Amino acid sequence: MQKESSEIVITVIAVTITMLLLGALMVSFLYLYRKRYHRHIGEKEQLRLSYERELLKAQLEIQEQTFINISQEIHDNIGQMLSLAKLNLSTMDPSLPATLEQKIGDTKQLVGRAIHDLRNLSHGLNTDYVTDLGLVKAIGRELEIIQRSGGLETELITEGLVYSIDKQSELIVFRIVQESLNNIVKHAGSQKIIIHLLYRPEKLLLSIRDNGKGFDLTPLSDNSDFNASFGLGIKNMHNRAHLIGAGFLISSTLDEGTCVTITVPVGHNTI
Repeated sequence: MQKESSEIVITVIAVTITMLLLGALMVSFLYLYRKRYHRHIGEKEQLRLSYERELLKAQLEIQEQTFINISQEIHDNIGQMLSLAKLNLSTMDPSLPATLEQKIGDTKQLVGRAIHDLRNLSHGLNTDYVTDLGLVKAIGRELEIIQRSGGLETELITEGLVYSIDKQSELIVFRIVQESLNNIVKHAGSQKIIIHLLYRPEKLLLSIRDNGKGFDLTPLSDNSDFNASFGLGIKNMHNRAHLIGAGFLISSTLDEGTCVTITVPVGHNTI
């Protein structure tokens, strides 16, 4: 009888210890789960805030670059057309009907072109510039402005059925294109820029190619001070592409040019 009682006590103690261990394991599991859950929520919130900050920064940079483009366009092109129109008006001689008719026709044409260009520029003042125009037309206008400034030939090629990705991703992609074009104009010493958009069902492939002097990519992988602002700009483009789940690749060959490639998965869910 005493032996049976001892066995019962031992069994109860063993079951109790087992239950306590299981309880401790469950509590530990729940604690770790909640800790990881809250950490995941915190990281996701940080990513969301980072994404929104980067999106706002891109919007402001696009507006700033647009204002610069508008200022240059007014000064270099529209201002010149209006100056020529004014010159025609001031040199008109009513006693020379043939010349007068020609100058009136030229003046009308110059004023018409100036009005047309001003209308185009007014679209750039819209805060939804990229969304309203679409990525292809927005990039086309950037290239048109560069070509009209002189010294650079530009070409835009599209393949496949053009579609829209989500507007936040289009905004980021457009800002990367702007920054890349700005680098080409400032540093590349090229004669031609070609932008190629390939619309595939599963992804959008965008490449920006120039035939300039190229550069050595090695300093970008270390802490070299070589052309620090230029290197920072490339890293910013890479980070922005990563933020929207896009691939970013830059290749360059000395004396042959540089190519920037952006790969945007279709249907990628941003933060």
